[in-house]
Amino acid sequence: MSTERRIYLDHAATTPVHPQVLDAMLPFFGELFGNPSSLYWRGRLALEAIERAREIIADILGAQPKEILFTSGGSESDNLAIRGVVFEKNFPLRSGGGQGGGHIITSAIEHHAVLYTCQQLEKYFGCAVTYVPVDAHGLVNPDDVAGAIRDDTVLISIMYANNEVGTIQPIADIGRIARERGIPFHTDAVQAGGALALNVNDLKVDFLSLSGHKFYGPKGVGILFARSAVKFLPTQTGGGQERSRRAGTEYTAGIVGIAKALEMAQSAVNSERSTVRSLRDRLLSEIPQRVEGARVTGHPTQRLPNNASFVIDGIEGETLILGLDKAGIEASTGSACTSGSTEPSHVLKAMGVPDELARGSLRLTLGNENTDPEIERVLEVMPRLVELLRVE
Repeated sequence: MSTERRIYLDHAATTPVHPQVLDAMLPFFGELFGNPSSLYWRGRLALEAIERAREIIADILGAQPKEILFTSGGSESDNLAIRGVVFEKNFPLRSGGGQGGGHIITSAIEHHAVLYTCQQLEKYFGCAVTYVPVDAHGLVNPDDVAGAIRDDTVLISIMYANNEVGTIQPIADIGRIARERGIPFHTDAVQAGGALALNVNDLKVDFLSLSGHKFYGPKGVGILFARSAVKFLPTQTGGGQERSRRAGTEYTAGIVGIAKALEMAQSAVNSERSTVRSLRDRLLSEIPQRVEGARVTGHPTQRLPNNASFVIDGIEGETLILGLDKAGIEASTGSACTSGSTEPSHVLKAMGVPDELARGSLRLTLGNENTDPEIERVLEVMPRLVELLRVE
């Protein structure tokens, strides 16, 4: 089947690079290929392009340019924020005494870039971690975060919006709690970059992570907002790039691309959000009506405008995805980082979904290019496919 006829509904996993973004990047793969650390003409032009990108992003986030760091993606941004703060605060280790320590608060439904980092700090660096629960809609209660704070709490990390079920968290309320207690607050905003407001002062965050390929930018480049008043220890050492906070020759083309993509996404967020939401609402409304045993997962209203997620009784999610693929529809069971796993989603388990039902998960995430006829096609295919899979 040709790519023109296929329906792509996995924008939470990745998005195509927008043509305007590609156009902005191309010169830095060719004539302007210089190393930004070089003093001559090509190097200076590359550095100037990076600094312009930094200013564009800082303006969008309501930050200072010096507070914007460029990384290899959302996972590195999450890792750098969490490890960086913990290592900076972990004075027993720095002074050569004690067994490490410090307390981190996160949620049970975080992306594995956050969860596995916290688990590693817990296992090997003597940190204590509290994983606050979520309700049946995947929502964190700020009171649970407040109740988990201890005298030795060094960091709170709660995602802005969940990558599987799309639930949007009360970040500003949690940020207010963190600020009142003087605790650094990080949010993984990877899924929010193309859909939600990102002003770090309104959100009351000290660290915010983004990844370019989630909002029509390139893969392999991310952003970390790091508030200048909060210290953290660099975890990647080498040259003095990014003001010695993240070593490594900068990916100039990618940095130019992510700035252009974020600028475009945020400028169109209201107009495109309403169009995408209307298509998503059809899926949320009609799939449970047309497919027996299907139910919506995630918050009914506080959810990403492009996210339609479900569990379907009596099927395996991976088998459903393969069946949809044969019909020319590309979707997922949840996080792309755990695709193919036979274990039910940790997000759905945390929401109280039984394991057998959680194995029948489906995530449909829309983008700017999706159309009404495509949604109609999905709604036609789904009932027949689920019925066939149940017979098998």
